[in-house]
Amino acid sequence: MPVLAFEVIAVPVLAYVAVAVEGYLLGSIPTGYLVAKAKGIDIRSTGSGNIGATNAMRVLGKPAGIFVMIVDVLKGYAACKLTPLIFNWLFPNWCGQDNDFGALSLEIQTRLYVIAGIFAVFGHNYTCWLKFKGGKGIATTAGVYFLLTPWALLFALAVFILTVLITRYVSVGSIIAAIALPVAVWFINENMFYENTLLRIVTIALCAMAIYKHKSNIKRLMAGTESRFGKKPEAAK
Repeated sequence: MPVLAFEVIAVPVLAYVAVAVEGYLLGSIPTGYLVAKAKGIDIRSTGSGNIGATNAMRVLGKPAGIFVMIVDVLKGYAACKLTPLIFNWLFPNWCGQDNDFGALSLEIQTRLYVIAGIFAVFGHNYTCWLKFKGGKGIATTAGVYFLLTPWALLFALAVFILTVLITRYVSVGSIIAAIALPVAVWFINENMFYENTLLRIVTIALCAMAIYKHKSNIKRLMAGTESRFGKKPEAAK
């Protein structure tokens, strides 16, 4: 009985740790930095100094910026998508079955997905490969919510596009979309994930982190020095 009790308690904890590590490592891949480095540019010292897609597009041009954005989105999506595979690989006999992630309760499944997703965003924002300095997490968050809550993401994306079209500031669009996402998650009942309080709380936390990561943009907006969308990229140094 003591052994069984230990297994019941320890295996889920190890699963949470495993998906957190997997999510963080995927999210920590510094896409913008690597793409810029391949072109002989340290993106951290050019443009806004951010390694995300917006600065990559400004400094490296649209093709490179779009590539960085797609990969950053895929990091968040893959972190969640791989969660069942990670669980089944590490715990093939959980509940006495093979490959039985689906046998877990919906509550535990959701916790594992959410933990993988939030750590992917942490990895992007605080990558261990660049002394725990990274991007703002908008694209990676979009990848996470594309799998978990696509309709809520679609609402936030529409808000982002509309805001950018009106203001011509990507940073303003990102901040407003970050606020719109938890609102959508709270009120739109799309699937099992929307019934999970943890996801709602995590989404609010990610919103707060996104706004915090935009603090330099907010300062530039207040000073009137923030770059507008469509501005020609800076010449490579």
